[in-house]
Amino acid sequence: MARYEINGGKSLQGTVTVSGAKNAAVAILPAVLLVSGKCHIENVPNISDVHILLDILREMGAEISLEGSSVTVDCSHVRSSRPDANLVRKMRASYYLMGALLGRCGKAHVALPGGCNFASRPIDQHIKGFIALGADVDESDDYVALEPGENGLQGGRVSLDVVSVGATVNIMLAATLLPGQTVIENAAKEPHIVDLANFLNTMGARISGAGTDTVKIRGVKELHGGSYAIIPDQIEAGTYMAAVAAAGGNVLVQNVIPKHMECITSKLQEMGAKVTNYDDAIRIQRAGKLRCTTVKTRPYPGFPTDMQAQICVCMSLASGVSRLTESVYETRFFGYCTELQSMGADILITGKTAIVTGREKLTGAVVSAHDLRAGAALVIAGLAAEGTTIVENTHFIERGYESIVEKLSALGADIRRIE
Repeated sequence: MARYEINGGKSLQGTVTVSGAKNAAVAILPAVLLVSGKCHIENVPNISDVHILLDILREMGAEISLEGSSVTVDCSHVRSSRPDANLVRKMRASYYLMGALLGRCGKAHVALPGGCNFASRPIDQHIKGFIALGADVDESDDYVALEPGENGLQGGRVSLDVVSVGATVNIMLAATLLPGQTVIENAAKEPHIVDLANFLNTMGARISGAGTDTVKIRGVKELHGGSYAIIPDQIEAGTYMAAVAAAGGNVLVQNVIPKHMECITSKLQEMGAKVTNYDDAIRIQRAGKLRCTTVKTRPYPGFPTDMQAQICVCMSLASGVSRLTESVYETRFFGYCTELQSMGADILITGKTAIVTGREKLTGAVVSAHDLRAGAALVIAGLAAEGTTIVENTHFIERGYESIVEKLSALGADIRRIE
């Protein structure tokens, strides 16, 4: 099992280039199942979640060619509606295969997914959507099986009880090839929802309203092949910005969409970082002491839950008392706060809120990543800490960050990967 060894206390300087968005890639790759013909997708991140999805598609009969950050996928020969359960259980976003296969085959039998374990992440809103489209659902502890109901599959109206990125994606995938119109109310608005809609529309879908509360999908008979480039990763960019805020330095973060970053940059600026926006890059600088702040995670355009752990590290080094409230996955604190406390952080958890009293320094320790974003936070803490930090369970981090060790090393960090 690999681990990272980090000798902290070095400020970060230079330029880092952000990869394609993980959350967009893991939605767009299942969407390729809906396409008749070859899809050429660029800016695909080189991360383990992507490789697992490609393995799933390959096992189902897809022809795949991977070259650098570009992948060409042809699903013409896919006949199965039952992907390999062992592969499906290796990642959370494999549940998007439910919607994609329901749309392609009219049925699906998909094992319940694995991935990061910081919250139960129920799929009740996904199921509600499938039922609204006319599917019969057989759900067990191990799998979800979808079949056409008595009146067949067709467009329908779905009002989500809570804003759910996963349910919004799955309903979009299932509805794209169904007759009639599907309306999703209280839809998620995240950038990768818009990216998925743009991908599908490029291939011939008729989807409007992505990025708003109401998404409308007018079913089409088929999608054609084509080329598409995935958007930059908002969370990867935010992670490197948080690293500079915590460790100090001056870094140009390239290949970003500054509009997507506003919810993150505004909080870092509140804490004392200097942020300069360019057309497709952001410069972040931090020389003085960070200031305390208050953050509450919310669905986009609010502060993302996937940046909660990283901003907590910054709070641990800020003057004063910060408050961090989690409104999406309320058990998320327990994946990393104990690890930060072992490094000297002063964090008190009361219900959904962490009260963080800033310290002058963190101290290196042996810590363990419990999930993807918790692992990223521990890396940031190691960069800012005095002494040596060992981060274990790095396979979680490599699910969503391409070449993180190499990118940080290029910024002057003393970090290496040890097998």
